[in-house]
Amino acid sequence: MVRIALPNKGRVYEPIMNIFEQAGLHIIDHSDRSLFAKTVDDEITLLFARSRDIPEYVEYGAADMGITGVDFIHESGCDIEVLLDMGMGRADLVVAVPDDSDIEKIEDLEGKKIATEFPEITKKFFSSKGINVHVVEVSGATEITPHIGVADAIVDLTSSGTTLSINHLKIIAHVLRTTQKLIASKESMAKDGRKISEITRALESVIEAKGKRYLMMNVPVSSLDMVKKKIPGMSGPTVMKVESTSPMCAVHAVVPEKEIYKLINELKDVGARDILIVPIERIMR
Repeated sequence: MVRIALPNKGRVYEPIMNIFEQAGLHIIDHSDRSLFAKTVDDEITLLFARSRDIPEYVEYGAADMGITGVDFIHESGCDIEVLLDMGMGRADLVVAVPDDSDIEKIEDLEGKKIATEFPEITKKFFSSKGINVHVVEVSGATEITPHIGVADAIVDLTSSGTTLSINHLKIIAHVLRTTQKLIASKESMAKDGRKISEITRALESVIEAKGKRYLMMNVPVSSLDMVKKKIPGMSGPTVMKVESTSPMCAVHAVVPEKEIYKLINELKDVGARDILIVPIERIMR
């Protein structure tokens, strides 16, 4: 049995659940209040927990695998294996001060108070810069602390900067970039490595397919070289002969979705026709 710890709430909860469904790991017997869930694979159980706790759950054996942010992995200091970037939950851990503060750079924080939910990361960051600060650990509403005299600056997560701006805070330094990672216990890797690899490949195949489309078209042989220059694909396009009254090939390729709009017109201009664009659910390399 492999137990996977997943975030029980937050903006990454639904995207993570969707990836599991798309990977074929359909979730059954789960309600919003339950801490555990079964999947269609009898050997896999899901455990729902706070993202902050997941690295420790994995290191100490409560779960074999988990998904959590780089920020919580670094904050915990846990000795675990990072298997996969889930491609979601991107944010920056930053140092911010009030807009009207005289503090312009991190060196100006020498001897000052820093409020944060990430005390270990904050201590290591300022220590690496040779700056002495007093770290004040808080458990929420970090943005308010400089305005009520609790701290001179904060170290907090931001994805767009909007919350900081609303609270009249400006960024003066970046500490780290965080995303959601698939992690595993080293002990579990040694014991259930084959099953863990199977799960990792299934999730990776869904992530790999995101933002890509399968492109199919018919191309006159005389235009084939020009079309191939437009769509190299993952390993080059697939070209097949078409039984036609004139020399014709079928060309298939995987292309980035963001390039489709411009690419279609370019392909038409060099002779491609009967163009089909198909969504991709999974890509297994």
